Amino acid sequence: MRNSRTRETVLAGLFIAIGVMLPIAFHAVGAGGPIFLPMHIPVLMAGFVLSPVFALIVGMITPLLSSVLTGMPVFMPMAFIMMVELGVYGLVVSLLSKRLNTIFTLLTAMIAGRIAAGMMVMILVNVVGIKFAPPLVYLKGAVITGIPGIVVQLIFIPALLVLVKRSNPKLTANH
Repeated sequence: MRNSRTRETVLAGLFIAIGVMLPIAFHAVGAGGPIFLPMHIPVLMAGFVLSPVFALIVGMITPLLSSVLTGMPVFMPMAFIMMVELGVYGLVVSLLSKRLNTIFTLLTAMIAGRIAAGMMVMILVNVVGIKFAPPLVYLKGAVITGIPGIVVQLIFIPALLVLVKRSNPKLTANH
């Protein structure tokens, strides 16, 4: 049990670090985060490798830590919206990855995460009073702008999972 927690803690830290560094690399070459969604990739991968609780934690901590350390995403409101969205991504992928194939798992997580993000926008606008786009306008813009990133995720993540399973079958076997 202890080895499993240690392993998950180390992997969670690795996924968080990649989630902070990958957007920096994308921005350095002029590829925008909202278009290519680089932070989403390590969070989604974490869901395939980690238990639901650890995958949720990776999804929630990554945008918050990235915001604090790099200013990306903007702290308020985007970091909080992304904490909910990416937290749901990690949780849903972890819960479904043993039941559905990779593409359906990813699509389900993306839909659930975007719904959660829309709900967070609704809370921030209607309860907290933050001036921001209405939830449906936000979601439409996020999906349309993020189409290149969604396509990258649907191609890159299954291929990366094949490589991970070949190199270390235990890594994706027990979460």
